[in-house]
Amino acid sequence: MLAYRAHQDPAHAVESMVAGLVARNDAALADALPRQVEFYSANAEIYAQGERPVALYQVEYGAVRLFRLLSDGRRQICAFHVAGEVFGFEADGQHHLFAEAVCDAAIRIHRRPLREDGTMLALALKELVRAQDHLLVIGRQTAAERIAAFMVDLYERLGEDRHLELAMSRSDIADYLGLTIETVSRVFSRFRSKGYIKLHGTRALEIVQLDVLRALCA
Repeated sequence: MLAYRAHQDPAHAVESMVAGLVARNDAALADALPRQVEFYSANAEIYAQGERPVALYQVEYGAVRLFRLLSDGRRQICAFHVAGEVFGFEADGQHHLFAEAVCDAAIRIHRRPLREDGTMLALALKELVRAQDHLLVIGRQTAAERIAAFMVDLYERLGEDRHLELAMSRSDIADYLGLTIETVSRVFSRFRSKGYIKLHGTRALEIVQLDVLRALCA
């Protein structure tokens, strides 16, 4: 759900409500759970669709993609998670998505249920907001709007650094935004030619005109 939220809306209101709660409970997440860090190479599976949930997972470094395989064999990426973010929430007794490392990643695994102090609710609500945002992104009419939203939200989630090292490939971005690889590459090139971004190789970019990108996805 890498989406830019320009206006106050129900999803943004929920996010604002839970932001403080998440911050207060970060310590609770760290203190309440027995945990270990496991290391995954690029494309390694963390858990599979259909498996029983046994833990929550927090990204220490690297990035993770959550996806499902469609009946025709295509892949739909539903979320990316970056350092500090938690994933693995399920409403019932099985995982509904696959989780894989996008690149070399370290994942902290919390194997015991959280205390009933609001931590679980706050983190789960934050993931719900992200899922709602992603639905808004893929519902946009143009590829340029989707990719602008992706860039701006990734900028915000990675500490507002205009120099972004993209862990995900053009194929990952395409499967996340409901586009083709060719369309993603074409929009990146168009943004570069217009001076919105600078490209440094295949995985690094610099956001030059942040306001323009924000206006595109407002």
